[in-house]
Amino acid sequence: MQTILLVEDNPVDILLMQRAFRNETFANTSLQIVRDGDAAVFYLNGDGEYSDRDRYPLPAIILLDLKLPRRSGHEVLIWLRQQPELKRLPVVMLTSSRQTPDVKRAYDLGVNSYLVKPVGFASLLEMMQSFNEYWLNYTELPEPREFGGL
Repeated sequence: MQTILLVEDNPVDILLMQRAFRNETFANTSLQIVRDGDAAVFYLNGDGEYSDRDRYPLPAIILLDLKLPRRSGHEVLIWLRQQPELKRLPVVMLTSSRQTPDVKRAYDLGVNSYLVKPVGFASLLEMMQSFNEYWLNYTELPEPREFGGL
């Protein structure tokens, strides 16, 4: 079972993603959700309520919104890439922003992919099925214990 960490503050987007992940395409995937940038850092660091790795396992990949409370997606990415034991964790920016400076900065900071949220559930489901095919079926991802190191 692979875990995906969704870092998203919009309740409608969270609901749509939960619906998309109920599709049979994601039968072997668990979706964990945090609602702000600080919570993402706490989750990834295993701090506080997220210290139980059986309940809150390290994700295989992160879906990270850009515009978040407390700490932006860019700030989460900066923090993540500075963590020796997490620096290889794949991050897909999933956001509404198409602004060129946001896209450039995300790639400069080490994002692995930048996706713009589609309008409508059917389009989101199609995008997430493609995401699943590419990232979870075809891409060789490091094991959580291999995110850092040489």
